[in-house]
Amino acid sequence: MAARTKARKRALDLLFEAEQRGVDPADLLRERLAKPVTEHALAELTADLVTGVGEHRDQLDELITTYSQGWTLQRMPAVDRAILRLGAFEVLHSPDVPEAVAISEWVSLATELSTDDSPRFVNGLLARLAEVKPTLA
Repeated sequence: MAARTKARKRALDLLFEAEQRGVDPADLLRERLAKPVTEHALAELTADLVTGVGEHRDQLDELITTYSQGWTLQRMPAVDRAILRLGAFEVLHSPDVPEAVAISEWVSLATELSTDDSPRFVNGLLARLAEVKPTLA
C-alpha cells in the first residue's frame, strides 16, 4: 500500500474514532502524534488531513449535505461521513493532489470499509464537488 494511501486510511481511522468516542479529532491527533511514529511522512499527511477537516468541517458538512440528495449527515453510516469529509477536504483544499486521484482513493476506502452502495455514493458526491469547485471560490 502506498504511503499516501496509508496516510488517508489513518486519517479516516482517526476521524471515525473521534466521532465514535465523542472527542475532538485534533485532540486525538495530538495524542497519537505524541507517540513515536516510524514513518514521518505518513504522520505528516495524516495530520494535514485531520487538521484540514477540523478547520473546514462546517463548510464540508454544508457541502456534503447540499449535494448528497436526500441523505442527511446523521443518516449516513459514520464511516461514510468520515470518508466524505476527508475526500471533500482533499478535493477542495489539496491542490497538490489531482481530484481524480483523491476521488479514486476515497472510493477505494469506501469499497473496503463500508456498505455495497457506499462506493457509488462517495464517487458521485465527490465528483460533483470537483465539478462545482470553481463556483465555490
